[in-house]
Amino acid sequence: MANNMTDTITTPDTQNDSSATLAANGNIAGHSWFNRPVPGIKQQLSAPLTAVETEPSTECTSCHSMITNTALIFNCYVCPHCDHHLAMTARERLNWLLDQVDGELGQEFTAKDPLGFVDSKPYPQRMTEAQTKTGETEALIVFHGKLRNLDVVACAFDFRFMGGSMGSVVGDRFVQAAEKALKDRVPLVCFAASGGARMQEGILSLMQMARTGAAIERLRIAGVPYIVVLTNPVYGGVTASLAMLGDIHLAEPKAMIGFAGKRVIEQTVRETLEEPFQRAEFLLEHGVVDEVVHRHQMIDTIYRLLAKLCRQPNVDA
Repeated sequence: MANNMTDTITTPDTQNDSSATLAANGNIAGHSWFNRPVPGIKQQLSAPLTAVETEPSTECTSCHSMITNTALIFNCYVCPHCDHHLAMTARERLNWLLDQVDGELGQEFTAKDPLGFVDSKPYPQRMTEAQTKTGETEALIVFHGKLRNLDVVACAFDFRFMGGSMGSVVGDRFVQAAEKALKDRVPLVCFAASGGARMQEGILSLMQMARTGAAIERLRIAGVPYIVVLTNPVYGGVTASLAMLGDIHLAEPKAMIGFAGKRVIEQTVRETLEEPFQRAEFLLEHGVVDEVVHRHQMIDTIYRLLAKLCRQPNVDA
């Protein structure tokens, strides 16, 4: 067909277009590093924090698991992972035991420094540091109140206070607790946790062994029940006196109980003593302890024994 149209396909002048773009935008090659988009900071996705990471927690001394303090309180300070019984303070233990606290005994007694004793630091300074650390005035706390339908006098050692050592004030408070139990004819319960007699008071601390023993004998003659719960650890003069003179001796699992420590005995008899030497289970097998009781069953066990000994109706029956 004869016309002015052609079958030729023309292509755009890409070279001219590129030149125009360069002219419009300036020298891009020279400024491309300045005009390029800046990559954003990628937010790292992290797992939500656990309760152990957000709440005050305590490490189990047996399995080294971290447990929140709230969980420990609800579980009676027993590790939910390995069932290890962690230490309780004296005041926590007595509040845990008693359904009703009517009063506290022995706060009027204060320690003196009759020997002017100084080792690495003066005895009054050690006392001040222990009081600041624990918030208590001495190593023994005494409450009287109710355990369900029973009136009870209960005392507990606080091992944080100079290793729960027994000085003259501890002896005074225990004797006052025994006299209160004798006067009201109500049972006495003692949670023992101690390293023994307090060396800073010399023979005065050793005299407390005889004082507490005499007070317990008065309870025995009057027929007033006295139950001892051996916790971890119980050693020295406390073991040799008030901790082994109960009508019934209960112990927490794996509690260390003895007079002298394992190392001292090994050096004396020149023999190696293997586990479970001085553990509660070992003493149960050898007749020193009447029963090893898990902490979750401890209150029920104490109550049943006291109701039986006091010839009172068991409200749980």
